[in-house]
Amino acid sequence: MIAKLLTQCAFLLLFTSCALAKDPVIAFCGSSKNDLYILLKQEGYKIKHYESLQSAIQSSSPGTPVFVVSDSYPETDSKQRISEAMLKAINRKELNVYIEYPAFFPGLAMEQEPLETRLERGVVTSNAFGESLPPMSLLGIHNCHILPVREENPLIVLAKVVGFDKAEYGLDSTKTYPLLFKRGRVFLSMTKLSNFATARYGPIASIKRVWTWLLAEMTRQPGLKIDNWLTYVRPMYQKDEPLPANARLQSVRRGVEWFDNANLFVHPEWKDLWLKYQGDGLMPVGPPLPSELPNGDGTLGIIEGHTSSINYDGSQLYRYWMRADVQGEVSMALAAAGNAFNDKGYREKAANLINYLFETSNMRAGAKDDRSSPAYGLIGWSVTQPGSFYGDDNARAILGIIGASAYLESTEWDTEIVEAIMANFRTTGKQGFRSSRLEEGDIVANGLKFYEERDLFYPSPHFESWMWACYLWLYNKTGYEPLLEKTKTAIKLTMEAYPKKWLWGSSLQTQRARMVLPLAWLVRIEDTEEHRRWLDIVAADLLKAQVESGGIREEIGDGPGLFRELKSNSDYGVDESSLIFENGDPVAEMLYTCNFAIFSLNEAAHATGNPSYRKAAEKLSDFLVRIQVESEKHKDIDGAWFRAFEYDRWDYWASNADKGWGAWCTLSGWSQSWIVTSLLQIEQDESYWDLTAGTRPDGSLKKTVDFMSKKR
Repeated sequence: MIAKLLTQCAFLLLFTSCALAKDPVIAFCGSSKNDLYILLKQEGYKIKHYESLQSAIQSSSPGTPVFVVSDSYPETDSKQRISEAMLKAINRKELNVYIEYPAFFPGLAMEQEPLETRLERGVVTSNAFGESLPPMSLLGIHNCHILPVREENPLIVLAKVVGFDKAEYGLDSTKTYPLLFKRGRVFLSMTKLSNFATARYGPIASIKRVWTWLLAEMTRQPGLKIDNWLTYVRPMYQKDEPLPANARLQSVRRGVEWFDNANLFVHPEWKDLWLKYQGDGLMPVGPPLPSELPNGDGTLGIIEGHTSSINYDGSQLYRYWMRADVQGEVSMALAAAGNAFNDKGYREKAANLINYLFETSNMRAGAKDDRSSPAYGLIGWSVTQPGSFYGDDNARAILGIIGASAYLESTEWDTEIVEAIMANFRTTGKQGFRSSRLEEGDIVANGLKFYEERDLFYPSPHFESWMWACYLWLYNKTGYEPLLEKTKTAIKLTMEAYPKKWLWGSSLQTQRARMVLPLAWLVRIEDTEEHRRWLDIVAADLLKAQVESGGIREEIGDGPGLFRELKSNSDYGVDESSLIFENGDPVAEMLYTCNFAIFSLNEAAHATGNPSYRKAAEKLSDFLVRIQVESEKHKDIDGAWFRAFEYDRWDYWASNADKGWGAWCTLSGWSQSWIVTSLLQIEQDESYWDLTAGTRPDGSLKKTVDFMSKKR
């Protein structure tokens, strides 16, 4: 009889345990709008809502998991307190408790004022999460507000560390803040870890693994799985999802709509706001623009986009800078879309941006508009630094305006276009190099002869090569021989230095992506075996890293680049930097590489007829269509392209070490405009070279070249 009763009790206990594991009731303290609450509901859990931890402890059945989230974050809440009596009740009823952002916990030395961080990331310090998330794995806990405590055995800490996917130099040399740990039956999070969807914590697979483990521990379900993860920002299509027949064209439409969705066109009503946050241009960063502010029409220009800083509410800081290259690049994308969709508004905005650059702003004013000045014709870097000239920025502004003019079927800006190309050419050394940056004051003081006779060697395609493309374009229109000869010299020297002596900056792939364009156009002008060989060498090395999904893996060069090497944790976030830590990290980049590669590869395909280039461009096109941002919640990034994409996880993730231009930045010029325009040109099976091939019967381009080439 006793044996039978014991067997029945054992069965009852087993049944009760199984029932609890399969269908646990969860006690929840906090807002029903909390990300964790929404996730639990959509996963099918039964939730009992309580106003306080005290009431949850008193009312919950033994073994109930209790979650206490912060509704006041980033402010602290004095009600988020655990007393000794509560701990005794928790232990007596064998409750598993998770509490975040606590105001007090018995025996825990804790500072009351939270620390706000930007560069710091979560670092796993325990084996608890399994093989998929080993110690030193990184988590993006954006704009983290954390309560500093002393804890010997944390599961996760917050720290500023170098690395793409893991803390490469460990934690010994950096300040750490315990983020998640366990005391008895209580899990304590010193930040709002439940804010994972709203604040866009990542990478998603890793954050999901943390919460899967936590839920399994809390609910006593070792095999627990989360079927439907909550996220408010995602790629437009999954890696293996079939693309609709009109996907590319719809991507273009969404991409050009983004300029307005992000409210980037300065309007008179918020001009003062723009000027305030732009400041002197050294740190032109400010809060997101209120969505109710009106959009401008381009007559006051267009600002850059977003920084890579994600706030705890999921919004991103804006870059309020007004740059010349952005005006020209966006004008091209708008004009292309206006032509494709027969949209008069886009065409008008495109023209307004060009007129703003050349007429309204100061970027072609002063010495740059004085025909007797050596600086005549140059385009200033920005409205805050109008006397600084990057050849690359000038080149992209010029190419953008040439493209816009072709789409608009306008010759209105021909003179300014040629003046800008020739102004750069007049300050190019005898071997075809200009270096990264020149200053107006130096040019005026030194005179043109000084620059024309410089024996300069600067093998950095990122800074030099697209101006060579401008020279080739203008040579094709005018036959001005020095443009071709100096460019050929520079290209030959650069190819002889490839790749070991290239000044690769933060990315060797960027240098290749930029070099393809002038090599393709050189084949257009002189289709020789040597010129094709040069193109094939660079393009082949670029495409060795094109992965199955179409993205191009980032690569850094040998030896030091132009920017600081990340040799210690203290170097993180202090200079321009790569998205990866080492070659092989599965990241594609849309600010410096893929955005320019797709344009250049399309030009190479049309210049040579090589089907491998066409295939590569189309494959990259599909990749870009897939990873375009989709977000119903954040309309200001819906339709954009972030700088970084991790194609193995299929997620927006990379090292965020670049000062100002990290993984989640957007840029209306560099990224958005070249991608939009290139997707459209591939869709329409056209090239920029052919699009802009029209000649001027009056010889006006040649007349301007003649004037600009006179010795003075």
